[in-house]
Amino acid sequence: MNKQEKITLVIISHQSYKNVLRFIKLLSDKYKILIIDNSNDEILKKKIEYRKNIKFYITKNKGYGSAINFANKFIETDYFFVFNPDILNIDDEFIESFISKAKILKDNFLCLGPRFVGVDVKSHKQSNLNIEIAKINAINGACMFINKKKFDLLHGFDENIFLFFEENDFCKRGLKKNFKIYQINSIKVKHASGTSVEIVNDKQKQKLELLRNWHFIWSKYYFYKKHYGHILSLIFFTPILIRIIFRIVVYSIIKNEEKKRKFLNRLDALISSIKGLNSSKRI
Repeated sequence: MNKQEKITLVIISHQSYKNVLRFIKLLSDKYKILIIDNSNDEILKKKIEYRKNIKFYITKNKGYGSAINFANKFIETDYFFVFNPDILNIDDEFIESFISKAKILKDNFLCLGPRFVGVDVKSHKQSNLNIEIAKINAINGACMFINKKKFDLLHGFDENIFLFFEENDFCKRGLKKNFKIYQINSIKVKHASGTSVEIVNDKQKQKLELLRNWHFIWSKYYFYKKHYGHILSLIFFTPILIRIIFRIVVYSIIKNEEKKRKFLNRLDALISSIKGLNSSKRI
């Protein structure tokens, strides 16, 4: 079996027209590519219809993890590689390097990730640079090489999570089943984090930022509650809750409405998650 017959590439798109077109130009036609769009982008669909190796699917916007679960229904290869379209410097050699590492590891892993450099290196703790194939607790969901058999045994991503911490939860559940997770430090990538959604204007940018902040807080509490219990999570988040309320009071006094709105948004997210309400907030 050729290397390209062992893997499917999955690109998750939400208002990512330009980024997706740029991304697929970096790769040859020898790989099967699934584009999962949850923003009803018919124009993007028409732009790529000429590529026989690409399948385009439009689905409801239920979140990043849900989109990956949806893609999994159409995957028949041993591995699949999930990408945000704002991942940079990808090519065929990059893909084949991961397949080679999977062979070295004899498929004894849940997922593999590259070393992130340059643009965004803070979203996840990275492994010891001196170890080429290093065990790690979680990898960045923007670029995940996944063992399909292990993915199916884990039943994919938790679809209660709309955005943020979905990969942390996925990896945490994998570790509990003694599945291995590795960062390949010899393979490097850049991630222009936060640029996958193409912004039309400043108003949309502000709404998107509030949405991202809301889901970050909601998902963080949900993740802690799921894996460490409600009591420990409340203890951990109580100082955060106090800081949020303090800032709301301060910004109310000095009449900084923008900052006040930002922390009211965070408060709403945290209270919603504590109450066990769904992560239903959308633009």
